[in-house]
Amino acid sequence: MPLEEIGCLGEGVEEIEGRILDKTPRSHYRLKQLAMFEGLTERLQTIFGRLRTKGKLSEQDVLKALREIRMALLEADVHYRVAKEFLERVRERAVGQEVMRSLTPAQQVLKVVKEELEALMAGDHSLGLRGDPPVIMLVGLQGSGKTTTAAKLALRLKKQGMRPFLVPLDPYRPAAAEQLQRLAERVGVACFEDVKGDPLEAFLEARGRAMSEGLRPMILDTAGRLHIDEELMQELRELKERAKPSEVLLVADAMTGQDAVNVARGFEEGVGITGVILTKLDGDARGGAALSIKAVTGKPIKFVGVGEGVEALEPFYPDRMASRILGMGDVLTLIEKAQEAIREEEAIRLEEKIRRKEFDLEDFREHLRMLRRMGSLEDLLGMIPGLSRFKGIRVDEKRIARMEAIINSMTVEERKKPHIINGSRRRRIARGSGTTVQEVNQLLRQFEAIRKMLKEMQGSRGRRWFRLLQ
Repeated sequence: MPLEEIGCLGEGVEEIEGRILDKTPRSHYRLKQLAMFEGLTERLQTIFGRLRTKGKLSEQDVLKALREIRMALLEADVHYRVAKEFLERVRERAVGQEVMRSLTPAQQVLKVVKEELEALMAGDHSLGLRGDPPVIMLVGLQGSGKTTTAAKLALRLKKQGMRPFLVPLDPYRPAAAEQLQRLAERVGVACFEDVKGDPLEAFLEARGRAMSEGLRPMILDTAGRLHIDEELMQELRELKERAKPSEVLLVADAMTGQDAVNVARGFEEGVGITGVILTKLDGDARGGAALSIKAVTGKPIKFVGVGEGVEALEPFYPDRMASRILGMGDVLTLIEKAQEAIREEEAIRLEEKIRRKEFDLEDFREHLRMLRRMGSLEDLLGMIPGLSRFKGIRVDEKRIARMEAIINSMTVEERKKPHIINGSRRRRIARGSGTTVQEVNQLLRQFEAIRKMLKEMQGSRGRRWFRLLQ
């Protein structure tokens, strides 16, 4: 059956795409800290949920599901040609013998979709650092977050034991160099300050300093424009010829949707890029650009920006992203975040106190701080397999701050011996923390429940969890 029967129904793809996107309320995507692909994930989970209710799938069942998946992809702002080719590959496999003769056909269809999503985003996602010194050239339009991304990337490389060197090469945007210098101070890396009007001359001087001081790699924050033009491309081509970068990374704004894909194609044709850093995936981006860029340009997404903080830059893993899109969680990323936030000695000390039944409110406060260091709790919940099905889960980050304030208002003795906190002490703690007695009571009840749970985890399962975090 031709793909047109799956979704086109005789109309032009562009016309259907336009109608779908026009009817999609933008307010649906303007939730605070919206997880990337949330709308697409919810639609796909509904589709596969219906498939799982059927013991056996017919070809018509699969084709109906593919029609719905196609609509979901277009609503998520996936490029229509990418969606068409993706579904053609899924259809060829999903109506084949591997699915139809399976004892669990719905799971087999899900497996096929996951594998094809991974293939759609696959590529070399490692960062190549060749040359002496290695040069990473960041390109992109104004407003994409290029300067901030340069600092985020520098911080990431610094944590890997390198000595990155930020070089501002944007003579057109006012205060661009000053902004990069402030960010460099914030993340603790070197930044070139003797900026000339000519980017080529500035690069040569910066390279001389990098060679003499052993700074590796150089990260070039190049000029941008409000839109692609030939003058910009010519400047970037000349700089690329002189700098001979091992990586030319396009910084693209995910919130611009299909415009990000068009920008990526324009820079690939005009300059030649080796990969993409997709920013602002924590905003109201629907994620279609992440699924489309590799297929359109042939260049992989290497990093994604997931927040405004200088540490909010993550490597892009197609397999993990596919799992999150399908609501299957992302346990590996969750573990990595825990390992970064929880120091080994803290985990060992906490395990010993639980084993000795000495877990107190001071330990509980440290536990809350560990969680906050791991990032947005809503994002963390989204990484746990199965929890993404519960749409009503919303975490009040301010409530955690109030809980910490309540514990801070206690004396050392009260934190170590919560059972001595009587009515008058509770009123004093509430006044000192700017909360209510009811909130103090609630925290103490939660603490007792957690302490009881931790006692039950002292067996082998609890020890395995602590070892995992270490």
